[in-house]
Amino acid sequence: MEPFTVLTSRAVPLDIANVDTDQLIPARFLKKPRSSGYDNYLLYDLRFDEAGAPRPDFVLNRPEYRGAKIVVTGPNFGCGSSREGAVYALVDAGIRCVIAASFGDIFFNNAPKNGLLPVVLPPDQVAEVRAALDGACAELTVDLQAQEVRGPGFAFRFDIDPFRREGLLKGIDEIDLTLQYRERIEAFRADYLAERPWAGVRG
Repeated sequence: MEPFTVLTSRAVPLDIANVDTDQLIPARFLKKPRSSGYDNYLLYDLRFDEAGAPRPDFVLNRPEYRGAKIVVTGPNFGCGSSREGAVYALVDAGIRCVIAASFGDIFFNNAPKNGLLPVVLPPDQVAEVRAALDGACAELTVDLQAQEVRGPGFAFRFDIDPFRREGLLKGIDEIDLTLQYRERIEAFRADYLAERPWAGVRG
């Protein structure tokens, strides 16, 4: 997982509330292997018409937002099901940060495990950030070290759980964290089995 320290990028103003996980990646695409790229299915039914042609008026299809790594959106983002594919679709599309007033709980927990930073700001601050992006295609800086979102004329501080912050800064998930203690785990296991040899017997 790529470490997240300071990100400066174009940002997409997605002014939609209650974007749920079935909108982020419709269920019919979850049977596809992720190796094919879940970015192809991100917000599919909003980005494309019934014939599969891109909707030119949808913000993610507008050329000025191409390559953006930050999304600034409405409240309750990622509500709905527990599908981790919703996070995969964003990450595979190059999105590293989503800024909103609130998130669906499961999405919020899944995001940092996959290198995606969910930033919670008060609604008035989210509105100010999003307004700065409309038409101007301004860049934002999301500084995880300082816990700030910075843009033209503003710098807003955000809170984050220290454990999640550390994992994102180092680019590690829970498995990576556990593997850092591999030698100690193996030593404990060896000592445990030496004292209780019967515990390693398999039926």
